Amino acid sequence: MSRPLAFLLLPFLVACLGTLDFVDPEVGAPLADRCTNADSEIGRDVSFKNDVLPILKGQAGPVGCSCHQPTAPDPIGFEQTGLDLSSYAGLRAGGGRSSATIVIPGRPCESVFWQKMSAGPPFGSRMPFNGPPFVPEEQRRVIADWIAEGARDN
Repeated sequence: MSRPLAFLLLPFLVACLGTLDFVDPEVGAPLADRCTNADSEIGRDVSFKNDVLPILKGQAGPVGCSCHQPTAPDPIGFEQTGLDLSSYAGLRAGGGRSSATIVIPGRPCESVFWQKMSAGPPFGSRMPFNGPPFVPEEQRRVIADWIAEGARDN
């Protein structure tokens, strides 16, 4: 069938069938999260000490980053990467085996720290490595907002 003829038949098919959902392929869930560098709650300041650190230590829910806590029973993430998520200084220093800046203040979408907790990170596995469960969306939003607000030691 020629291309112009197909375009002429398309409105006819839609009129007769009502929809073209039957030709939409089932492609599955997105491989990566949508991201915005904007703060989702402009009137609320996110505190590293009160909001972010409890998430990392697993005190704010069932998922934490114990693999990157040097004093944890099994600190395999810390041992393999040198990334210490037990403090602001450790987080901002990044991993000992990488020269990458993992938190870019004001830009969560480009921050490896946020990317690795998201579905379909640009490299490696999603964290925590032993998930699911993974860091819940609400907690990931807190971390993204903290980065969007400048990733301050507050």
